[in-house]
Amino acid sequence: MEKRKKKMERKTSETDIEISLNIDGEGQYDINTGIEFFDHMLESFSKHGFLDLEVKAKGDTTVDDHHTIEDVGILLGEVFKEVIGDKKGIKRMSHAIVPMDDALATVAVDISGRSYSVLNLKFKKPKVGDLSTENVEHFFESFANSAKININAEVEGENDHHKIEALFKAFAKALKDASRVKHDKIPSTKGSL
Repeated sequence: MEKRKKKMERKTSETDIEISLNIDGEGQYDINTGIEFFDHMLESFSKHGFLDLEVKAKGDTTVDDHHTIEDVGILLGEVFKEVIGDKKGIKRMSHAIVPMDDALATVAVDISGRSYSVLNLKFKKPKVGDLSTENVEHFFESFANSAKININAEVEGENDHHKIEALFKAFAKALKDASRVKHDKIPSTKGSL
């Protein structure tokens, strides 16, 4: 099987980002976005999805964390879309339910070629560490839009840290499983995705 890995860059007046992704990896990572809690979430995403991930991001974090999180989501989605290619043979749809102490996250994905996200994410605090909780939803929306996938996610619990981490772990597990190669067909009645 051809290696499913890619490295891409995105430069704007607000951010300068480089991402390398190997979806058939071992969960190795090297991540520095300038937002420590976001780094921790991307490390969890890499480790629990067995995705090798390198992210180097410089952004206008003195303004806030919005542009960096958004642009990492956009570029990571673009890299994933490139890596998955024509989608021939992939499982396509999957889900994961992940607990973390008081929190329970459920994430379902469809690598459909259509972007849509339904996110039921409610947080108690405006920030966890140096990450604005409102940007968690924005990350997943940005990823779904640029990767052209469906994400349906919800999380319950008391502790916002646990809820966000459970979400990233569940997303990683669902995405990894949906991208597994199982056969040599395009998984669609249309014959293309």
